[in-house]
Amino acid sequence: MCLIALAWRPGHAHPLLVAANRDEFYARPSQPLAEWPDVPGVFAGRDLQAGGTWLGIGPGGRFAALTNIRDPDQAQGLHSRGELPVAFLGSNLSAADFIQQLSEQRRHYSGFNLLLGDHRQLWHFNSRTGRATALAEGLHGLSNADLDTPWPKLQRAKNALRHCLDGPQPQALFTLLGDPTQAADEHLPQTGIGLTGERLLSSVFIASTTYGTRASSALIVHADGSRQLIERSFGPGGRYLGEVVVEA
Repeated sequence: MCLIALAWRPGHAHPLLVAANRDEFYARPSQPLAEWPDVPGVFAGRDLQAGGTWLGIGPGGRFAALTNIRDPDQAQGLHSRGELPVAFLGSNLSAADFIQQLSEQRRHYSGFNLLLGDHRQLWHFNSRTGRATALAEGLHGLSNADLDTPWPKLQRAKNALRHCLDGPQPQALFTLLGDPTQAADEHLPQTGIGLTGERLLSSVFIASTTYGTRASSALIVHADGSRQLIERSFGPGGRYLGEVVVEA
């Protein structure tokens, strides 16, 4: 997952709204959103190459999502980062306890951001800094740096989400996730991938022949604990492939 914009509002009629895009090489095999037969009650897409996921929901109101930290010079981790959301969703640990255990093992993974929570709390963990934060109420966002790093694409997504807060509808979340606007060169981050790469990755929705937004996810959580998770899949050039809806 490479972009997540969310509204965390405990006690609100819609305590959690999430709009997220997973960007990946189109050739990397994956399965769309579904219940995992080997982890009952967990609904997520599945990376068939490494076996993990980028975003999902689980029993007890659990939610988990992952973004990579962009650093072309970092060492390859011994384990797949995608296993972490699944491990949390299928466990009985609180988010805080899970992160405490994970902090001792974080060097085994390439750099990542992890969002974990349930209907009571939502936590962020950055593997590079080792810092864990219980999110305050409000709008937050993640791309491939730290929490709320003001990259142009993330600012655009958060500003668009601000206009979706009253009576949120899935289509409004997908509209913000489909924004192809690239940032001006002078506003691009410098992450070591060159100007052409920075331009390509600077839009909320990415489309090219080999790499781009593979999945867009919209999650709406209601005060009674019910959840609606919708995932749309895309292929090369941003071609729409289909949609999966989960009501849990």
